[in-house]
Order: sequence, then structure tokens, then C-alpha cells
Amino acid sequence: MAKQGNYARKTDWQGRFFASLAGVVSAGLLFGVAELFSGFFGPAASPLTSVGATFIDFTPAWMKNFAIATFGTNDKLVLLISLVIGAVILAAVAGLLARKNIMAGASAVVAFAVVMGLCVISRAGADILDLIPLVLGTAAGLWALRLLIRAISTRQGTSAETEQEGQSDLNTGTSRRAFLVRSAALAGVAVVVGLGGRALTSARNTTVAFREALKLPSAKSKAAALPAGVQGPVEGVTPFVTANKDFYRIDTALVPPDVDPTSWSLRVHGMVENEFTMTFDELLAQDLVESYVTLTCVSNIVGGNLAGNAKWLGYPLREVMARAKPKDGADMVLSTSIDGFSASTPLPALQDDREALLAVGMNGEPLPVDHGFPVRMVVPGLYGFVSATKWVVDLEVTTFEQMSGYWTSRGWSSHGPIKTASRVEVPRALARVPAGKVAIGGSAWAQQSGISKVEVQVDNNGWQLATLADEASIDTWRQWSYYWEGATSGTHKVQVRAYNGAGEMQIEKQAPPEPDGSTGWHSITFTVE
Repeated sequence: MAKQGNYARKTDWQGRFFASLAGVVSAGLLFGVAELFSGFFGPAASPLTSVGATFIDFTPAWMKNFAIATFGTNDKLVLLISLVIGAVILAAVAGLLARKNIMAGASAVVAFAVVMGLCVISRAGADILDLIPLVLGTAAGLWALRLLIRAISTRQGTSAETEQEGQSDLNTGTSRRAFLVRSAALAGVAVVVGLGGRALTSARNTTVAFREALKLPSAKSKAAALPAGVQGPVEGVTPFVTANKDFYRIDTALVPPDVDPTSWSLRVHGMVENEFTMTFDELLAQDLVESYVTLTCVSNIVGGNLAGNAKWLGYPLREVMARAKPKDGADMVLSTSIDGFSASTPLPALQDDREALLAVGMNGEPLPVDHGFPVRMVVPGLYGFVSATKWVVDLEVTTFEQMSGYWTSRGWSSHGPIKTASRVEVPRALARVPAGKVAIGGSAWAQQSGISKVEVQVDNNGWQLATLADEASIDTWRQWSYYWEGATSGTHKVQVRAYNGAGEMQIEKQAPPEPDGSTGWHSITFTVE
């Protein structure tokens, strides 16, 4: 009896495992087929992408902060992996249900598909036809699930259907082989069609090829040459100009939108006397300007790396506003991306003499796709969540009372001026350095004001004046350096604080990014050997 009991438990365990595997393989085929056919439709037609984008939309602020603070610019990769894990778990559940009753498993698959369909249809620019890839994928997944479940039976009869059809015991070698062959074949098909879908999407995408062939016009007003001493002397400090590949990327797009510049246009409307639309060619024909501007993400924690400095090429937004002629009472411009993201920018920031741009170039080349190609906004002095809309297609002049941006509607501040900040970059936290003279360096920024002074404190002793590198402009970060003479062995702490152009010291009190940017003096510990 004991031997029979052990055999029954083994049989049940194997049945559960193979049923779960059947569900996972079927889901793989569902997504693979959907990905293949999504290449013929819009970006929203990819179910996994649309589900991820919807998840981002409903992510609470605390979770967003945690993800960015923990994973930085890898937050989307982590989200994508999490979605895959979640899909695997749900698929395994569907397989287990199908083992008991094929209709129950199929109903679970259909329910999951309905949820994904709602995510697809809710995306900006999506229409009913974008559901076709999901429908075809779901049909393929249901067929695969039925095929694999039919190969699973136990002597106890794990489903009414398989018992009636009198299929062989899964514990026989023949039955296991049949199931594994079918599973391997379907998994292979899922991978091939999925990769084929990616290849098809890439082949049909003309955006990358257009960007690579694009020759940007020269700026009518070129950026001033950088001072010779703009880069601080301490080795290891962040380069003054951030390379495009190293520039941080924080946005709500799980996958960057593919925007065809030949069909791109910017609509300017709302509380204006002159509504108009501008094409990409018309934008390039304007008097473009160059400007070095440091951008900072509101999610940047104290001492964080979500800041970057680049040379931008674009058309001044004050000229756009001058052409539109905002009406009295307007105080905000709601900029909207092609993927539905929106930002609420104070109107005066787009009308004063700062170099707020409709940017088309970054560090001497067309905008990278990840950073908003073909057109994005760059507004000095404001956090990106209220100003730096990528893939921008719409500017609506309105009021803060009437409308709000994507993150403002989720509890973040409405105006988002960047706060004075500084950080220690050398030595790195927990670094080990030789005794004697220790080089300390970093960066500080206070866009639209500039940095007038930086002070350094070692081991809670008195504050010492750091040496500032040359200033490029008040809209860029400024590097600083300090040399600690006679450093002795042991663990030490260094802290930094900066003063803006008006002589105001940065805020000491530690505060998280939400709702209007982090504050606090950055400090690190290191060891002198």
C-alpha cells in the first residue's frame, strides 16, 4: 500500500509539472505569434509592451521611486523581466487548471487575453485593429494548450477528456516522449516566430535608417566654446559632457516609440491667437541654436547619477510661443508625447531668455531614439517630469487649474524647479585609497542660477573651500576639487555642500524625491590604507 501511495504521489507531481509546462509553452506561442503579427500594426499591438506600459501608468509614486533608486536606468529591464516571470506563473496556473478541466484552462487564457486586450486598446494611438495580433496569438495559445494537455493523462484520469479518449499513461516512456517532443517543437516555434516578429518590426521600421542618414543643419547661433578649465583636475570625476550612450534615461516608455520623421508634426493650440502645425522639415528650416544644458531627473536621490550634461541643438520654444501668441490668463503649456506622456511646463519658462528648445540634436548628432528622436523638449532649470517631453507631438497652451501633466496628476509638484545639488564622485563610496594626499572631487549644479561656491568637510571637522572648475554657463553643472593633505589610515567620511549663484546654500535636510525633488548634503565613507 505504501508503495502504491508513493507511486500515486509521484504520478501526481509529474502530472502537475507537465501541466504547468504545457501552460508555459502555450503562453510562449501566444506571445510569439502576437509579436510576429504586431510588426504589421502599431507599437501598441505588442501585448507584452502594452501591458508593461499600462503597469507603468498605474505604478504608485513610492514604487517608482523604489525602482529607480534600486535599479537606476535598468528599471525598465527589471520591469520587463518581472512581467515575463508574472506571465510564466499565470501560464503555469492555466496549465494546472486545464489538467483538471480543459475548459477551465482555456477560460483562464481567454481572461488573461481580455486583460491584455484592454491594455492594448488603452494605449495612445491604438485602435481596434491593434487587437488582431493578440487575437491570433490567443488562438494559437489555446490550440497549443489543448494539444499538450491531450498528451497528459494518469491512471487516475487527470481530465475527463483525456480519460474518455483513453490516452496512454504519462509515466510510460512513450507518453513522456510524445509530450516532450510536442512541447519542444512548440517552444521552438514560439522562439522562431517571436524573433521573426522582432526582425520584421525592425525591417519595417524606417526610423533608425532615417536617423542614420539625417544630416542636421548648422546652428545659426552656435554654443560658446567650452572654457579650457571646465573639466576638473581630479581623475575619475564625471566628464563635463556626457556621452549620448551614457546619458541617463528615465521615462514612462517601456519600449521607445518609433516615430517616422516624414510623418511627424507638432500641433500648437489651446489658449492662443494663432494655432498652427509644424512638420519636421519646417522645424529644421528654422534658425536653430546650440546650447549646453544639464538635465536632472526629479527621481535623482542625493548623490545619484540621474543627471547629465549635453550640447543640444534645437529651435527656441520662445519663438514657438511668440508665433502662437498665448492669450491672457494662460500660465502653462501641456506637452504631450506620441506615447501619451504629458508634462505641465510653466508658460514663462518657455517665453523668457533661457534656451528652452525643441531639440533635434544631441552632442553633434541627431537625437538618439532613446532620448526622443526626432524631437524632444529641453528646458533649463526644470526637472524633466514637467519639461523634458520626448517624442513630443503636441503643445497645448492652457492653465494649471484646467489641466495637469502625467506625474502632476499622480501627486508630484506642478512646477518642478531644479534644486541646488552637489555630489562626491571621487573617492567612490567604500573605496580604498593610499595614505597621504587624497584627491576629492565631484560636480554641483543649480540650473538658471549657477554655482558660486562649494565646501567640503572631512570627518566632521571644519568646512573647507573647494576649488571650482571654470563655468560654462549657469545652465550646466560645475565641477569642484579639494585635496586632503596628510590623510591617515582608517575609515573616513567626506561631505559636500554647494551654494547657488545668489549665494544661497543648498538645503541640508534630507528629503526624498517625491513630490518636488530630493534634498540633503551628500556624503560618502572611504578607507585610507
